[in-house]
Amino acid sequence: MGFEKVIVVDGRGHLIGRLASVIAKQLLNGQRVVVVRCELLNVSGSFYRNKLKYFAFLRKRMNSNPSHGPYHFRAPSKILWRTIRGMIPHKTQRGMEALNRLKVFEGIPPPYDKTKRMVIPSALRVLRLKPGRRYASVGRISREVGWKYGDIVDKLETKRKEKSAAFFEAKKKLTALRAKAEAGA
Repeated sequence: MGFEKVIVVDGRGHLIGRLASVIAKQLLNGQRVVVVRCELLNVSGSFYRNKLKYFAFLRKRMNSNPSHGPYHFRAPSKILWRTIRGMIPHKTQRGMEALNRLKVFEGIPPPYDKTKRMVIPSALRVLRLKPGRRYASVGRISREVGWKYGDIVDKLETKRKEKSAAFFEAKKKLTALRAKAEAGA
């Protein structure tokens, strides 16, 4: 990836660990990164195994005062954020600045729905996971462990896709008219 002002990455179909490592390196190099559609990230291994892993993680807490941490984020975006944080020296000034260059979202919120979104081939599930191997969606795991906003995100995404489809149809008509006008001139 070259250096750009902001890179918007579409999380759909990426393996969370591989994506996190590429993003962490970019952040440390000074690149601003936005990840959208975190609920469609994937994890290798069966859904049931990953769910058990997350429940094991939920059991890890401070015995005397659980509010002192570790904090167990349920939202897919926060799960990705925490994965990336683990790959960055986040207690140093450099690491804190790197983490501040990262934004993560479920769905595609308004400023980013009209920008070009990228994929990272080295992290794509279809390219990295052997066909037939099991995988799980981070969004589904999140719903099982207490993320309450999955339905709201789905509803907003449906609305966004309808708007996007209408825009694309209008754009196709416009380009067809332009091509016809240029051919006639």
